[in-house]
Amino acid sequence: MSMDHPTPDRPLKIGTRGSPLALAQAHETRDRLMDAHGLPEAAFEIAVIKTTGDDRTLIDADRPLKEIGNKGLFTKEIEDAMLSGAIDIAVHSMKDMPTEQPAGLVLDCYLPREDTRDAFVAPHAARIADLAPGQVVGTSSLRRRAQMLALRPDLKVVEFRGNVQTRLQKLENGVADCTFLAMAGLRRLNMTHVARAAVEPDEMLPAIAQGAIGIERRMDDDRTAQMLAPLNDTPTTQRLAAERAFLAALDGSCETPIAGVAVLEGGTIWLRGEILRPDGSERLYEEGRAPIAEGAALGRDLAAKLRARAPADFFSWM
Repeated sequence: MSMDHPTPDRPLKIGTRGSPLALAQAHETRDRLMDAHGLPEAAFEIAVIKTTGDDRTLIDADRPLKEIGNKGLFTKEIEDAMLSGAIDIAVHSMKDMPTEQPAGLVLDCYLPREDTRDAFVAPHAARIADLAPGQVVGTSSLRRRAQMLALRPDLKVVEFRGNVQTRLQKLENGVADCTFLAMAGLRRLNMTHVARAAVEPDEMLPAIAQGAIGIERRMDDDRTAQMLAPLNDTPTTQRLAAERAFLAALDGSCETPIAGVAVLEGGTIWLRGEILRPDGSERLYEEGRAPIAEGAALGRDLAAKLRARAPADFFSWM
């Protein structure tokens, strides 16, 4: 079936947030579409959409995300624009994405995954172990907060919101002694020099789907589905099937400290996952292996084991 390609007169509109990292991801998507279909840059238009999560007054207030909303903070306005036809696709960091899409939208295209690890960023310490008791960790991530308090209960954790550049500026201003960023984001911004060290999963499991870019489209848009098909990376799809099934079964949101990562080993998928109390006082971990085709079932199985072990009040705030 021939495809009706976009043209400079009728470009494919790519929706994205406006941060430098979000724009880098949108440009990567555009470049991959250009290469896959032999199209000029003018056949695409990048549309920057401001989301609730980008509101400067919320960022500057340093209020915890759970007080403002959930993961929809970074996606709702973009998805509304897609449903209205204002844009054709949306490019997302998968760790920001809810496990269910709004009616009429589908997420079935993932670019090759980047480094899944967290980056330790600190002006005066080379690694977590070098931090002195009482030093301040800045993070807006409940997962990183809980993991750090589990590893180092002697440290203080403060709220630390904003894009990569905003957080680096706060670190320079002495708001905290260290912070964490995603290695994937630093790689995409050509800023890996910012990281003092990459934190191995054995020390801190990453966020579910960290390092993965997902491209969302309208379910009934066959032309766009055909255009995206060559971009989809099978290993990333397989790993995210396990991780996102794990997250969905735990009812994961920005209010829940959940971590996990899947790795492919030949024909097998290895999934590690954990849940933590928000104050780091308790951490429950499970891991398992299964044939790759059973990745989603493995995710649900690990989640069920953790739910069975967790006390009823496990996720409640102190």
